[in-house]
Amino acid sequence: MKAGWLPKLLITPSALLLLVCVYGYIMFTFYLSFTTSTMMPSYEFNGADAYHRLLGLENWTVSLTNLATFASLYIVIAMALGLGLAILIDQKIRAESAFRSIFLYPMALSLIVTGTAWKWLLDPGVGLEHTLHSLGWVSFSFDWIKDSDMAIYCVVIAAVWQTTGFVMAMFLAGLRGVDSEQINAARVDGAKTWQIYLRIIVPQLGPVFVSAFVILAHMAIKSYDLVVALTNGGPGRSTWLPSVFMYQYTFTRNEMAVGAASSVLMLVAIGVVVLPYLASEMRKAKNV
Repeated sequence: MKAGWLPKLLITPSALLLLVCVYGYIMFTFYLSFTTSTMMPSYEFNGADAYHRLLGLENWTVSLTNLATFASLYIVIAMALGLGLAILIDQKIRAESAFRSIFLYPMALSLIVTGTAWKWLLDPGVGLEHTLHSLGWVSFSFDWIKDSDMAIYCVVIAAVWQTTGFVMAMFLAGLRGVDSEQINAARVDGAKTWQIYLRIIVPQLGPVFVSAFVILAHMAIKSYDLVVALTNGGPGRSTWLPSVFMYQYTFTRNEMAVGAASSVLMLVAIGVVVLPYLASEMRKAKNV
């Protein structure tokens, strides 16, 4: 009897904290999005007015446009580089464990550290451009971080650097799980290495592609730390993402209801990406 209650007793504090601090605040945010909250929470119900105002704001449209640019480039480039690195390491190269550690190291850093480091590197006054000028290459110019049309690509570069190693590890695990009999048979038939990867191995990595896409899409939608540390949403609104919009309207512009509405829509977007994947994985687990 005691043995059966002991595990439940141990996990009860964590379960209560999760219930209150995660799901409780999600519900509270959802409620605030239907109120007249401004600087402070208000409990006066106001229908869907905050959502109507949100969808009519130019700043929200700009944030969604930036998210579309950032997410599409970030996901495609991170997956392409991750797959490429995984294939290279799968060639049984020397010091494989050292290369894996080097490529995975950025994932161990916080997004604030990554954003700050890339901000220094890309800043024309102290970073790469300044260094090359001091070495005599005075014609070199790289001021994307100061250019409102190019700053979003700086966020893409930093985000790709942060997560490519993690994607590589996922693909490498998938590569090592491919049936070796098919590969050996293809080699006996005279197939070249690139043909084996293109026609036999990569088509079998479908589940890994889906998993990587879900994780990267989730990270893109909720990206905040990296943007704030790297560009603080600027120049102007050129690197505003929905997460930055939510913070600005909730805590800076005193439009808490609108900020709550934007966070609810972000949650819905994440749910659209994650929930079908979770449902698919649960069905597979039941069929095993």
